[in-house]
Amino acid sequence: MLILFDQATPVPLRPYLKGHTFRTAAQQGWDRFRNGDLLNAAEEVGFEMLLTTDKNMRYQQNLAGRRIAVLVLGQQQWNLLRPHVQLAADAVNAAVPGSYSEVEIPFE
Repeated sequence: MLILFDQATPVPLRPYLKGHTFRTAAQQGWDRFRNGDLLNAAEEVGFEMLLTTDKNMRYQQNLAGRRIAVLVLGQQQWNLLRPHVQLAADAVNAAVPGSYSEVEIPFE
């Protein structure tokens, strides 16, 4: 799966998501795009998933009819996410086109 990492998504997560290809919004030159423009651009070039930490996305964007899956991680700080990377990996692997899901990361 081709996955776009939004701005605050922890890049150290990548090695734990085996079998997927990644690009960051910054690598694409999209680091200043707002959510709607980011989703449109990502779908246009064939990204299959947007991985983000923006918990407000589902309230700010109409996600109906999207081809891209959106996965929201409940934590952007790597030190808090790291013990729960399997939750993130399982959610990535379970995503289907157009789906929206959130992974809550417990505070420890």
